[in-house]
Amino acid sequence: MTFSATYLGSSGWLLDFHGFRVLVDPWLRGPLTFSPGPWLIEGNLQKEIETPENISLILLTQGLPDHAHPPSLSMLNKSIRVIGSPSAAKLSKELGFENVLTLKPGTEQSIDGLTVQAKEGAYVPFVENAYFLDHAEGSVYLEPHGFLDASIPCREVDIVITPVVDLLIPIVGSFVKGRTLLPEIINRFKPLKIFASTIGGDAEFKGLLPKFIRTKGSYKEARQIIGNQSDFIEPIPFYTYEIHGRTNQTKSN
Repeated sequence: MTFSATYLGSSGWLLDFHGFRVLVDPWLRGPLTFSPGPWLIEGNLQKEIETPENISLILLTQGLPDHAHPPSLSMLNKSIRVIGSPSAAKLSKELGFENVLTLKPGTEQSIDGLTVQAKEGAYVPFVENAYFLDHAEGSVYLEPHGFLDASIPCREVDIVITPVVDLLIPIVGSFVKGRTLLPEIINRFKPLKIFASTIGGDAEFKGLLPKFIRTKGSYKEARQIIGNQSDFIEPIPFYTYEIHGRTNQTKSN
């Protein structure tokens, strides 16, 4: 049982389950901006990312532009199947995708041997999605803001894709809680590997908001928290990691 994970920077991943290729939250080219405009925050990639080929499914955790990036999604073939949170699915339909499925927390869908189950993710400001992916080749849990649905029962997964630091704005509070939730994620899922996500890759940000964002935690501290409970990986962008999954998977309820 083997599958692979390739980090694309930011929250973007390409997961390959024996040829079933899942593109997660891609930011491939073009600036990243939020309303009301680039004066608040604007991200720019150091170089454009080559569009992955033979995509079987686009999986979107959120409808915000750092997860459902309109310029990147507009480049992709509109016949590719899309699964997303309600806000992400709405945007995908507006961009012209022909086969879009909305998954709300607590619902699931099976496609060509892959089961995608949605759970509650971050509230930014509305509830978005976390996902379990279960395939004969392995299992994944991913959520890009470090939020964890308290109703999820304990289960084993092969890999967890999560931030491992907190990002916060003074007075407002944390909008990424990777460091805070990391011990609970380890206890709940007992992953073979933990991949740091969300803040990596070659991108530069400017504008008013980045001046106020503070980081709590570090990769060094994450290694100390994880210890020998799991294999911690700081993913190298565009490097493909082969994962040898457990032989028996227990699906979440």
